[in-house]
Amino acid sequence: MAFVYSIRRLLSGSSTASSILHSQYASIRFNTTLTSPKLFISGLSRLTTDEKLKEAFSPFGQLLDAKVIADRATGRSKGFGFVTYASIEEAEKAREGMNAKFLDGWVIFVDPAKPREPRPPPQPLQEPSDTGFRTNKTVGWCG
Repeated sequence: MAFVYSIRRLLSGSSTASSILHSQYASIRFNTTLTSPKLFISGLSRLTTDEKLKEAFSPFGQLLDAKVIADRATGRSKGFGFVTYASIEEAEKAREGMNAKFLDGWVIFVDPAKPREPRPPPQPLQEPSDTGFRTNKTVGWCG
């Protein structure tokens, strides 16, 4: 009978059962710890600037850097950026405090930044031969 009563309490949404479930899900969600004080911010508005990003994330600790990534050709924001804190604890507080919040009218998402992957070296440009024809090494001769 006690088992049925506890299930009924759980399904009815009593505050104690709700708080137990919430704390279990919260521990699963925030169980991962950051390994770096750098955060990746996605979902930024095209109007968000470095200053606005710094202003939004400064209440959580000492900011070392706040950068919105812009397109080289147009200069417009690409919709994401990076924030670097002095310590991992401050970055974790910012992650918990700003994830899925509004910034400039858009919902932003805060995740740990991944290390930058090395790019392959650029391929040398093919020069035309003495005959004026170029060869495409992936397809064969074209002329």
